[in-house]
Amino acid sequence: MNLQKILIPVAGVAAFALAYRVAGWSGVLVIVTALVMWLLLHFTRMMNVLKRAANHPIGHVSSAVMLNAKLKPGMTLLHVVAMTRSLGQQLSEKDAQPEVFCWTDGTQSQVTCTFVDGKLASHVLLRPDQGEPLPAP
Repeated sequence: MNLQKILIPVAGVAAFALAYRVAGWSGVLVIVTALVMWLLLHFTRMMNVLKRAANHPIGHVSSAVMLNAKLKPGMTLLHVVAMTRSLGQQLSEKDAQPEVFCWTDGTQSQVTCTFVDGKLASHVLLRPDQGEPLPAP
């Protein structure tokens, strides 16, 4: 079970209780104001990421190898879309878990990412055959 799903609501209730105890209803109002500010900042960031992604082709990235190097398990889908500046080509069924997305670059190298509950679970880099292997030095 994810500990954040329990700790964050408990911390929120504790913050409200502490604010009420220290400053009464004005303290609760400060906590509500801070929460609304945080939600607006998150919404603004999400809209900026999606606006940038709307101007690029779906499933395209400048370098699949660099994307593969930057990916880490646990990253959110929003973070990956911000890095690629493109929405991924969805390979899985819509609204099915796990979600599988693919990004391809100009050399037809592709990174396939698997997201479980919106977090990156695994990723695979596939590169096209280069023909003859390079000779050893």
